[in-house]
Amino acid sequence: MKKYLVPILLTIVGVALGVAIGVFVCQKANAQRIVYQNGSWHIEQTKVDRLLYLMQNAYVDSLDIDSITDEVMGELVQKLDPHSAYIPKKDLELVNSELAGSFSGIGVQFTIQQDTVRIVAVIAGGPSEGVGVLAGDKLITVDDSTFVGKKINNEKVMRTLRGEKGTQVKLGIQRAGADGLLYYTVTRGDIPVNSVDAKFVIETANAKLGFIRVNKFSETTYKEFLSALADLYTKGATRFIIDLRENSGGYMDQAIRMANEFLQRGDLIVYSEGRAYPRYEATANGGGRFKDVPLVVLIDNFSASASEIFAGAMQDNDRATIIGRRSFGKGLVQQQMPFEDGSAVRLTVARYYTPSGRCIQKPYTLGDQEDYEKDLLDRWEHGELFSADSIHLKDSTVYYTKSGRKMYGCGGIMPDVFVGRDTTLNTPWYNRCVNMAYTYQFAYKYTDEHRKQLNKYKDWQSLEKYLLSQNVLREFVAFAKEKGIEPDEAQIQKSRPLMTRLLNAYIVRNILGDEGFFPLFERDDEITKKAIEVLSE
Repeated sequence: MKKYLVPILLTIVGVALGVAIGVFVCQKANAQRIVYQNGSWHIEQTKVDRLLYLMQNAYVDSLDIDSITDEVMGELVQKLDPHSAYIPKKDLELVNSELAGSFSGIGVQFTIQQDTVRIVAVIAGGPSEGVGVLAGDKLITVDDSTFVGKKINNEKVMRTLRGEKGTQVKLGIQRAGADGLLYYTVTRGDIPVNSVDAKFVIETANAKLGFIRVNKFSETTYKEFLSALADLYTKGATRFIIDLRENSGGYMDQAIRMANEFLQRGDLIVYSEGRAYPRYEATANGGGRFKDVPLVVLIDNFSASASEIFAGAMQDNDRATIIGRRSFGKGLVQQQMPFEDGSAVRLTVARYYTPSGRCIQKPYTLGDQEDYEKDLLDRWEHGELFSADSIHLKDSTVYYTKSGRKMYGCGGIMPDVFVGRDTTLNTPWYNRCVNMAYTYQFAYKYTDEHRKQLNKYKDWQSLEKYLLSQNVLREFVAFAKEKGIEPDEAQIQKSRPLMTRLLNAYIVRNILGDEGFFPLFERDDEITKKAIEVLSE
């Protein structure tokens, strides 16, 4: 018996081990849609795969199967949460470039008015500046083909002007004062995508405040942000305002690195986890250079995702005062997964949580994109944008900051200091002019007609002073009347401060860019004024 015992035991152990391995392999295979048949492993086709195969090979007429596949993929992903998305090959490069640190193009900012592409600004040091393209030029032809008309839209312009680095594009330009078209051949080059719109110092009676506006979280956001912090610090700023309003998010790691600059070693910044996504925690390493500076973060109903990660980390660690209105409420993590044909899917793989444990994702129903997008309209109709008392909490669970302050998970980050929209100076005349974008159109027209004089001013203060002496509002009233908006003197006088500020700010932007626009625009902004008040205490 002893002679047979060891072989028997080894056989039993081997069988048990084989069964265990078999179960594990089968589980993995099933999870990956891989099956073992006829002595070999192969990928199992789904019903959708088989249907597409039959359509391609057995249908009575020939089909554009790639186009059909894109439609099917899009429809399938729409059955998931509102932030998962299928991206066809033709759109992927454009979508990715939104968060890339740069793209290859000709280096201009443009607007489309009256079916014509108009150059608003030429990026300094870019390819277009090098050949002589100027702000105010109208783009009439591209590569000797007409490029005006109702079919021209932003997407078409970007697809046409962007391209592989080193390739050339021929532009036919119409310029005021020049006879006929001017032709320029531009060699595409790397164009930086800036995520820090503006940085400037606000001087108060007892301190200099550094203001930094971040429009998205791209590949270069942390680098840009750190540079802005350092620049303002050397100019004497000792307290900071971080403006994340209308920042829809981007790369989570950039928000984490930004938050690290303000937190103590070991402070939790964010954690995330999902069904197949192991828990991940990001904590501060203590190497931040601004751990003790007074800080305010500005948010609104369009601040989402990575913006909420940063604001939530500052709030939960009692590191900053959050001012503004309830943020969007996006607490889902997407991972981009490529397909062999060059398309990709951005699939939600996890939820993220603020340090106190809040998942700030607002409620949603699988496949119901329309109801989800309606949430912002509901906030307006319920009065939430005007009064904190109108906010309807979706979750009454109590959470606590590091110091023990109470908070609620209500779908978004609730500000510590609520500032509602101020509509006391709004009138039907003002609203119509703004909603029809006539303010923007007039500002471009005015800039184009007076560019030589406006270019004499090199800072926003002197340019604004000049504009105030010109009574720009009177010219705008006449412009709006030509567009079909009859003037109402009482409404015009009531809205004069708002309209004058907006028109002057747009004109300043056309001449000096965002570095001139934001200091002027933010000077009278109610949320910014509240931030200054808080930091000045």
